Amino acid sequence: MGGRYGAVDVYYPEAGGATAALVIAADPAFTEVVGTHVVTLAEVAPYRPGAFYERELPAVRAVLAEAGPLDFLIVDGYVELDPEGRPGLGAHAHAEFAVPVIGVAKSAFHGATHAIEVRRGGAMRPLYVTAAGIAPARAAELVRGMAGEHRMPDALRLVDRLSRTGKHSQ
Repeated sequence: MGGRYGAVDVYYPEAGGATAALVIAADPAFTEVVGTHVVTLAEVAPYRPGAFYERELPAVRAVLAEAGPLDFLIVDGYVELDPEGRPGLGAHAHAEFAVPVIGVAKSAFHGATHAIEVRRGGAMRPLYVTAAGIAPARAAELVRGMAGEHRMPDALRLVDRLSRTGKHSQ
């Protein structure tokens, strides 16, 4: 199964700005990473509860501009914040980039009762999966099957590290 699959994360250093990282794989399980991109933004919007996407989306936009087309994108967070469809970062990314988006959150968000709990690697704590442009059950299945034996799939651990260090792994 060929294609290009991306996972993105953004880190906000204490000094200000943001660092966005993107990991691209040749398969939806992210067993073969074929590229990484890291972009630093000097300034970002301030954090506003309920409008996190305003801060995160410009950094995601900047790193995706280097990547070329993707078959789907995984974001760190929620696609929709509640069962009524209040948009989170993933919904805004889906609307802007016209690509299916899978949201993988490490913690439960109050009101996100629609998120599918996915347990990996024998972990007691689940990941919370939401999706747009792909059936949520299929998105959960993909996250469950991603490479790596830990709670967090290897690609998500890598993109987190890249965003925090600002350095490419390859």
